[in-house]
Formats: sequence, structure tokens, C-alpha cells
Amino acid sequence: MFKKVIIQSDERGLLFRRGSYVKSLQPGTYRMSPFTDDAIMVQNVLHPFAPAAKELELFLQDAELLRELAIADVQDNEYMLHYADGKFVSLLTPGIYAFWNVLKKHTFVRIDIRNPEFAPEVNLAILPKLHGHYQSFEVGGHESGILFYNNVLQRELRPGKYYFWKGPVSVMIKTLDLRQQQLDMTGQEIMTEDKVTLRLNFVCQYRIIDSLKALEIKSFEDQVYILLQLILREYVGTLKLDDLLRMKQEIAEFVLSRLNDKSGSYGVQFLSAGVKDIILPGDIKEILNTVLLAEKRAQANIITRREETASTRSLMNTAKLMDENGTLYRLKELEFLEKICEKIGTISLTGGGNLLEQLNSLLSVRGSEK
Repeated sequence: MFKKVIIQSDERGLLFRRGSYVKSLQPGTYRMSPFTDDAIMVQNVLHPFAPAAKELELFLQDAELLRELAIADVQDNEYMLHYADGKFVSLLTPGIYAFWNVLKKHTFVRIDIRNPEFAPEVNLAILPKLHGHYQSFEVGGHESGILFYNNVLQRELRPGKYYFWKGPVSVMIKTLDLRQQQLDMTGQEIMTEDKVTLRLNFVCQYRIIDSLKALEIKSFEDQVYILLQLILREYVGTLKLDDLLRMKQEIAEFVLSRLNDKSGSYGVQFLSAGVKDIILPGDIKEILNTVLLAEKRAQANIITRREETASTRSLMNTAKLMDENGTLYRLKELEFLEKICEKIGTISLTGGGNLLEQLNSLLSVRGSEK
């Protein structure tokens, strides 16, 4: 009895004789004698072409079969994006693949992972299906990114998110903060021209403007700190202590000017600088306090003498006016009497003479009684 094999419209058959592939079979009904060694392997065209226990290369010599297959040969340095009717299906790693190009149209996008950055034609919507085959990096809005392949600098990256294929090339992105930054120098010991050792607290603000230049400098912040330290030593060492205390603002202006002279070599722009504190040794502080106290006492004495002189001059002017004007003299008598009355409860006057003479007599008597 013949063996009947029916191949549906969504299927294809592979005819084998004595285990060897002979040809492909189109949809239809096939009868085989039980006395032959023929066998038919039925394949669903909606599934990948993958005959069980057979190498794919065995079938690639059949030109008739190849007309219905889409072959994807992925090299060691490649990935391949597989699409069916324009819709992404999967990512193919190195190897050889075949798909029935019958009911669906299979297409492929070849990716050379020796250039790991995603090409523009890669739709980011397929990322969830690429898990494990790519890596991403993000450069913040206030940052600049520097791209390296195998530790070799490639280019500067603007803010955004970047995707790279995993493969033989290692990818690294270093980011630099472009916002305004502050460098604090605290407790820096410096000797003035007159051999006074003091401690200086200094601050400066800067911003990176050339990321590539800044990245060329090893231990960037340490080197900027040393630059600031040397400029301060250079300037403060030419000043005496009194000049230094008097010229704090000039120090900041000089240091900022010198820093910006060097800024091009560091890829930065220095925005401002200033002296926060000048800390003196204890003995120097005591001496300065003594000097300051003596200066204030001298100023107080000058003010006291000036007030005494003004008061005496005022009395002289008053006496002159009283001598020239009898009415003013009489008013002064009354003013004098008013002041006495504020201090004394009762006053009795007897005898002759004018009022001022009697009051003087009264005061003389009271003074003698004391």
C-alpha cells in the first residue's frame, strides 16, 4: 500500500532518499511506495527553515529551494536585524539562518558592530527586543560627554541619550560638569615680605568651556588648586603685612587676572575670586590689637580736646556779647537764677546791691559753710 503525504498550502516538503536530500516539494498530495527509502519532511513556511538534525548548508545547493528562502549569513563582527513584512522580529547573532520567503517577506538590516554606535535607521522602539545586545549612556543637560572606543578618544557628545552595540569594541563616555564650580583654598600658609607667616582662606569660581582640553589634564581639580596656590604665593610674598591687610580687594583682582591668563591651557573660564579670611598668628594679633587700642585712644583724646576748644570758644563769644549788650546780660542773670532755683527750695535776699551781687554773696556764704 502506498504511503500518502499531503502538503498544505502553507507548507513545503523536503524529499530525502536514503537519508540524502533530493529536492523540495510544493503543496499537493504525494504517494510513496513502501518498498522505497524515500521520506518527506514537511516544513511550515511560517516558521524558520530549520530541518531537524540537518545542516542548513546541505540545502543551499538547491536553486529551486533557494528561490523560496531568504538567507541571512551573519559574520562574527555583525548583528542582523530581522524583519517580516516590515515588522521587527528578532536580532540575529553570528551564524547562518534561512526563512521561508513565501507568505511573508523577510528582510534584514546588517549591523557592523566594529562601529558600535546605533545608526540613524535603527528604530528605538525595538529596544525592548534587543535586551543584552546594547548599552546606553546619558549626558545630562549641564554636562559634556567625551566618547572613547577601546580607550581612544573619538569626539565630544552633546546632552542626550546614546546607544551602542555590545561587541568587540569597548565603549566609555566620560562626562564633565559645565555648571559654575567653586574651588576653596582653606588654611593656606603664606609668608609675607616682612616674614610674617599667616593663613589665607581664598575662593574662586570657574566654568569649563573646553571639555577636550580639560580632559587632557590629569587630576584637573588638583592642578587648578596648585595654580591658584602658586599665584597667591607669588603675590602675597611681595607685600608687607600692613599692605596685605589694606589691599584685600587688589589681591583678588590680581589673582583673577593671572588665573585667566592661564585659563586657555586648562579649558576653563575663571569668573570671580576673593579673599575670605586672613588668619594671623596669636602674637601678631595681640600686637595689632594693642596698636589699634592706642590709635583709638589717641583719636578719643583728639576729639576731647577739640570739644574743649569749641566749648571755650563758645564761652568767650558769649562773654563778649554780654559785655556789649546789657539786655543779654540781664537774661543770663535770669537763666542763672532759674538753674539755682531748680536745685534750692527757698532763697531769701536782704540788703542792697543788684541781684547778681546778692547771689554771689549767697553762694560765697554757702561755700564757706561747707
